[in-house]
Amino acid sequence: MSLIKSISGIRGTIGGKPEDNLTPPNLVAFVSAYAAQVKEKFAEINKPSVVLGRDGRISGPVIYELVSSTLRMCGLNVIELDLATTPTVEMIVIEEKAQGGIILSASHNPREWNALKLLNDQGEFLNAEDGLQILSRAKENNFEYAGVDDFGSQIRIADALERHIKAIMALKLVKAKEIQKANFKIVVDGINSVGALAIPELLKALGLENVEVINAEINGEFDHNPEPLDKHLIKIKERVLASGADLGIVVDPDVDRLAFIDEKGEMFGEEYTLVAVADYVMHDSCSCYYQKISVSNLSSSRALKDITEKRGGAYYATAVGEVNVVTKMRETGAIIGGEGNGGIILPELHYGRDALVGTALFLSALVDNDIKMSEYRKQFPDYQMIKDRLDLEPGTDVAKILEAVKDKYKGEEITDIDGVKIDWPEAWVHLRASNTEPIIRIYAEAKKLELAQEKVNEVKSIILANFK
Repeated sequence: MSLIKSISGIRGTIGGKPEDNLTPPNLVAFVSAYAAQVKEKFAEINKPSVVLGRDGRISGPVIYELVSSTLRMCGLNVIELDLATTPTVEMIVIEEKAQGGIILSASHNPREWNALKLLNDQGEFLNAEDGLQILSRAKENNFEYAGVDDFGSQIRIADALERHIKAIMALKLVKAKEIQKANFKIVVDGINSVGALAIPELLKALGLENVEVINAEINGEFDHNPEPLDKHLIKIKERVLASGADLGIVVDPDVDRLAFIDEKGEMFGEEYTLVAVADYVMHDSCSCYYQKISVSNLSSSRALKDITEKRGGAYYATAVGEVNVVTKMRETGAIIGGEGNGGIILPELHYGRDALVGTALFLSALVDNDIKMSEYRKQFPDYQMIKDRLDLEPGTDVAKILEAVKDKYKGEEITDIDGVKIDWPEAWVHLRASNTEPIIRIYAEAKKLELAQEKVNEVKSIILANFK
């Protein structure tokens, strides 16, 4: 059905023919290429170590065994976490001083998908240069395997999540005592993956006992489309209302994206997870930081820029992709960042999107404001976002499309570091080619939904008139 190779890893549907789908030969070649690069970068280490974890997907256990065996046959030691969130793997890479990490997760993709997410020795996603080298190695079979005397070892760690949560609890910004006193009643949607384990354990550490988990069985049989969008979250919205809960917490299968449901059973807004957390981190009475700098990607809400500048700080935008956000955060010394899909990056903990720390900070903000969620949402600039797409015909010249749009709006504020973004005073539209699907993604935002839709329709009409 599908196989997608990119600088950040390899992703596809399970079964079928090699190079058409994600199959054992593809997995072995890609893992072997990654192992060869790790060994080359750390040639002074006899057997470099790589941390390995997986989400709750059906194919996870089988792929986990294959990947672990391949790494060991390449002469690497494997630090095995088994079921683990993506941010937990990232943190353990740092704590164990490992030379890399691999997470087996296709993020928000459906149950038949899986993927390799590749990390460097800082627990961060690979940069473009390293990713391209791995793609080249895999294509050319440019790797070797160890002899029987030089196989790597299995090192199993059972307390990875506990260590992750302990580090979160130690943060000054996390108001554990106040959260416990608030005694929130919470519904968690574990989406039949590791979030069903990780989020309740965090809430328990925060002293919250009135927690209900739906989709709690970790079997990969996702109860709904695993992308945490409003249209997929009917059950938890109904359950929050029926149970009289204070809020609902929603994560994706590998727990790097985070969304909330308010006490009225309405989405807080996936884009506003980062906005609310950033506002709390930069709040004068809460902040541990002197400089207030935030970063998100071009497709994220303008609300982050607004609240950052309101707090007297500086905001920066990057190309889409966690690695791009992290690079800009390091460059600017940002204290908070992420992506509008509900990804929170707190450098004080680690440079990776982390729904666990996002949850702890959001609850801290809630108790700090002493307000219901529906009222809390009203404190932030109210933008309406549209996320649309155009399916492409085979062989469509995407670069030509984007150049034509850019030329059409040459009198406006244009950003072209990632596709084309057009900014007007009251709205913006961002077009970019997807890295994982044959489509152009179209994002638009304005304070009125009608204006955002008008801009999307306008851009679509330009494209359709010239390229259909």
